[in-house]
Amino acid sequence: MSNNLTELLKIKYPIIQAPMFLVSNVEMVKEAMKNGIAGCIPALNYRTLEELRLAIRTLKETKEEGGSFGFNLIVNKSNIKYKGQLEVICEEGCDFIITSLGSPEETIKKAHKVGIKVFCDVVDLKFAKKVENLGADAIIAVNNEAGGHRGDMSPKNLITELVKSCSIPIISAGGVGCKKDVDRMLSYGAAGVSVGSPFIASLEAGVTEEYKQACVDYGSKDIVMTERISGTPCTVINTPYVKKIGTKSTWIENILNKNRKLKKWVKMIRFSIGMRATEKAAKKATYKTVWVAGPSIEHTKEILPTKAIISRLVE
Repeated sequence: MSNNLTELLKIKYPIIQAPMFLVSNVEMVKEAMKNGIAGCIPALNYRTLEELRLAIRTLKETKEEGGSFGFNLIVNKSNIKYKGQLEVICEEGCDFIITSLGSPEETIKKAHKVGIKVFCDVVDLKFAKKVENLGADAIIAVNNEAGGHRGDMSPKNLITELVKSCSIPIISAGGVGCKKDVDRMLSYGAAGVSVGSPFIASLEAGVTEEYKQACVDYGSKDIVMTERISGTPCTVINTPYVKKIGTKSTWIENILNKNRKLKKWVKMIRFSIGMRATEKAAKKATYKTVWVAGPSIEHTKEILPTKAIISRLVE
């Protein structure tokens, strides 16, 4: 399974354990590195910059045994912590940064100065070419089988188009729950895959047992798109509560989103409210629970150690 991603990150298998808000943590990434893949954590999982700094130092100690780790940065204006997070990551060091939801230009410039690689989330060729021209080291191709905020194109169409038009490695994100899926993405020309949802139901994941069990009990047919979390369409498990509240933005949000002056502020407020709601769902199960996940939970049949989930992806 050696290819560009294994060489780029010096890992055994071409797999990144995808960064998931509130789910990913140091213990998951430690296990990822020990078992031949790379791990990534959203910087937003840490409330303070000191907590982020401590996580990096802990992972650097584990990395001495092998493996690669990185952090995900939301690089648009809705993330007021972005600049501080980037500064700490560059000061402490890691193997790679994954950028999302904005221009990665500043991140690429500062990360490259200290030897950190930058991979950028994209959903189409237009943005792929933009980040390539900015100096990205690889592209994370977010397809329509991804969990959370996903793209519109199928894995095959997106990967083949980007591989044909871009000269840097393409890493596929979405639709991978077992080795057959990994092989499928590689057959389209991907240099590797980014896998998230299967790791929600891991022993090491930092969420409730109810959230983990939901990934066991529900399947791909139970995944729906909602606008009620962040204002941007996002995949969630279609629980009774999700069915009750619906998946579309409210009429007042739709009106405000059409106002050019107010649109940015409405998005920031909706993002903040959605993140708090997601955090409550991850940490405490209630009848108002909204669980983010992708269709690849179809292959999740029980709650397992991270090591066993990796085995399912590579054996």
